[in-house]
Amino acid sequence: MLAAGAWLITKPNIPFEENDPAFVKPGDPARGGLIFAAGDCSSCHATPGQKHRLQLGGGLALASPFGTFRPPNISQDAKDGIGSWTAADLGNALIGGVSPDGQHYYPVFPYPSYTGMTVDDVRDLFAYLKTLPAVSGGAPPHDLVALFRIRRFVGFWKLLFFDEGKSEAVLSGDPIHDRGAYLAESVAHCAECHSSRNVFGAIKQATRYAGGEDPEGTGFVPNITPARIGDWSQADIFEVLTSGNTPDHGRVGSSMADVVTNTAKLPAGDRDAIATYIKSLPARPTPQP
Repeated sequence: MLAAGAWLITKPNIPFEENDPAFVKPGDPARGGLIFAAGDCSSCHATPGQKHRLQLGGGLALASPFGTFRPPNISQDAKDGIGSWTAADLGNALIGGVSPDGQHYYPVFPYPSYTGMTVDDVRDLFAYLKTLPAVSGGAPPHDLVALFRIRRFVGFWKLLFFDEGKSEAVLSGDPIHDRGAYLAESVAHCAECHSSRNVFGAIKQATRYAGGEDPEGTGFVPNITPARIGDWSQADIFEVLTSGNTPDHGRVGSSMADVVTNTAKLPAGDRDAIATYIKSLPARPTPQP
């Protein structure tokens, strides 16, 4: 009886049916390209060892305390990628963290942030992905600690740490600020890197945007609240998102350099909106190692 109950409560929730009317309207690939850039999709899904950022064959090794994850092929290859997916399938992945075959995705795929995306943006992203080349070959499988190979257990994680459709964006009513809140919290998922994690791999809310140990355990991600960058102006943050240059004559590096490659492609208004939101964050102390 206990096992049956556990099986029931960990059942994946599928937000959209195959013919959901929300996805009848076709998306705009031009707008979808901007969502793709804001979401930093190529940084994880581009095939390692080649320079073409739109060869989305997956396979990048992402180390974690749970083992090594490898992002999948999300190219238009029908067999190895997502070429056979519908827009509703993409919506279920981004908003529900569920695959087309009804399995939970591991939250290393940042759907806890993407879940706040609008259906319009999902449709547009799908339309853009359809314009990209097919890449044959599947990514290597995840190499995880035995216990975490059971995907159904992710259902327990979702019960504790995932609120489908909820955004962490703090809105003010100002359209520029609130646009930045949406981009930073949902599409660009900034807090997924700039926060510390608990033993279950979920963000510690008290450290949101305050940095901490890199999720791969290879270094530390900076605190981007006013406790650390309070002397940066909104224009300084805008410049970082545009060129990677910091106000102290430095330059961002590591994975943030890839992020800047993408944010630089956004309209100036969106970069300004993100800068506005980051500037408004509450000051939080940097977590100790």
